[in-house]
Amino acid sequence: MQKKVIATASLAGCFGCHMSFLDIDERLFDLIELVDFDRSPIDDLKAFTRECDIGLIEGGCCNDENVHTLIDFRKHCKVLVSVGECAIMGGLPAMRNGIPLKECLEEAYLRGPTVRDVNHRQIIPNDPDIPKILDRVYPCHEVVKIDYFLPGCPPRADLIWNALVALVTGKPLDLPYETVKYD
Repeated sequence: MQKKVIATASLAGCFGCHMSFLDIDERLFDLIELVDFDRSPIDDLKAFTRECDIGLIEGGCCNDENVHTLIDFRKHCKVLVSVGECAIMGGLPAMRNGIPLKECLEEAYLRGPTVRDVNHRQIIPNDPDIPKILDRVYPCHEVVKIDYFLPGCPPRADLIWNALVALVTGKPLDLPYETVKYD
């Protein structure tokens, strides 16, 4: 069997879903027998070198760089998976969605307790090399088509393992009831 190719990325989130991915522990050795990695923090590739079978995205889109990355993943991955609450619903970064962007920027750069005494010129950064902040944080499925969703903050390592094995081997992705419904 030819190895499947996996790519991963973290957008606006905490990198916790990648940490949960690493928590599959010794099963990583089994996974390496089944897959190759492309564009991922796991192999430190920053750009795609080939088409990928599976893309795992954690985090939502809070700036134009996140949107560009997500669109690039959709273009290069046959199957795209939103991993974790930030990718699925915006997560903690989306807590700013109810506050006007101008107010958020002023609090972060002008009035915040860690900056008000050091930003004497009262400047909100606007260099063209800094990603442009979006009006709100968008979950991935509002930007591109997403094929699967793995819930959790972060998803349990076993859920990530079971989903990857199903996707790599072509078996149905079976999400147990307790994964998607919390009684």
